[in-house]
Amino acid sequence: MSQPEKEDELAGTEQPFVAHLVELRDRLLYCVYGIALAVIALAIWPGPNGLIDFIAQPIRAHMPPDTKLIAVGVFSPFFVPLKVLLMVAVLVVLPWLMYQAWSFVAPGLYSHERRFALPLIIFGSLLAYAGIGFVQFFVLDRMFGFIQGFTPDSVAATPDIASYVEAILSLYLAFGLAFQVPIVVMLLVRFDMVSIAKLKEFRGYFIVVAFVIAAVVTPPDVISQLALAIPMVILYEVGIVGARWFVKVSRAPEDDSEAEKAS
Repeated sequence: MSQPEKEDELAGTEQPFVAHLVELRDRLLYCVYGIALAVIALAIWPGPNGLIDFIAQPIRAHMPPDTKLIAVGVFSPFFVPLKVLLMVAVLVVLPWLMYQAWSFVAPGLYSHERRFALPLIIFGSLLAYAGIGFVQFFVLDRMFGFIQGFTPDSVAATPDIASYVEAILSLYLAFGLAFQVPIVVMLLVRFDMVSIAKLKEFRGYFIVVAFVIAAVVTPPDVISQLALAIPMVILYEVGIVGARWFVKVSRAPEDDSEAEKAS
């Protein structure tokens, strides 16, 4: 006797294409509103100048006394602080942006999938903040100390503020993305795209991949390359451990019942 087919909880929830576009528009507007509020708050305190002073601390610590970063471009004194202000605002509201992305796709997820979506958003945001904080408080200081150590006495080390901001922005982005390795690993295992056994076999290759990525996306100094590659390898192992637990807690209820019957 055949068992009755299980009812799909998403059946009948499909929406017209226009409704998806309206929902996407609303979510994008919420993102813009969040960024705008963060920009206003940061403009009031600590202000663009305060933000510039904060992110410039690692390099100024290794510059000659009483020297400052210079602005070569005509409009750099105006646009660079605004760029930094917008960058920090996006980082501040990153969880809100990720929540809006989750809210857009949530109607197409099963209930057991929605359960683990929000924890992933929080975990991913914390990992991104950890990567950026690692750059600001560890990597930059050692990287600039290493680079400035090669500056001849006859050369005045006075970097351009625009070039400096571009350099640290690329490092923030690289480390923020690299620290998402555990999330990627857990999702790959959860959606059966790769097994934990395959990930363990790929471990040696990933070490090579991590160092290649670090060599490409970081400045050509050993400190920053090691500072990116080594955490990526460690986080890869964290992802393998977390994937085993994540698969269990995110399993559908019917899968649990079938596993119990099989045992």
